[in-house]
Amino acid sequence: MNINRPKKLDYIFVSIQLLLFVIYALPIKFFTIAVPVWIQYSGIFLVVLGVLLGAVALLQINTKLSPFPTPVSNSTLLSTGAFSIARHPIYTAILMVSFGYAIYQESIFKLLIFFALFVLFYFKSKYEEKMLLLTFDSYKEYIKRTGRFFPKLF
Repeated sequence: MNINRPKKLDYIFVSIQLLLFVIYALPIKFFTIAVPVWIQYSGIFLVVLGVLLGAVALLQINTKLSPFPTPVSNSTLLSTGAFSIARHPIYTAILMVSFGYAIYQESIFKLLIFFALFVLFYFKSKYEEKMLLLTFDSYKEYIKRTGRFFPKLF
């Protein structure tokens, strides 16, 4: 079995992810919340941090970028830069941006989509990590020292 070719589950994860992105972008305005201005603008701060983290991770991945959780052929394990902060910094960046923008927009609808993305990325990353463990001998050690989406605090 070639673990480096996308499988049916890869396509399912990516399809759900794209659907959630499209739904998030819809200008639906039901159920808003009122938050203090400082919290609203802290959402913009999260958006900026997420964009920076995502940009660094994308630059590190370079030509090995793929929307599928299955590792790309001839890839190498990245564990420095953005990948020293989180094992899945692009997922983390998307979560930061979607949460921050939902807070800024005071949108419960966007918060619900953020939570759906979080659940999706959790299961997508679990699936991805099964294959990464088969692909990279050092991945088990990387898991011990680096958090899935956020830095390990201790």
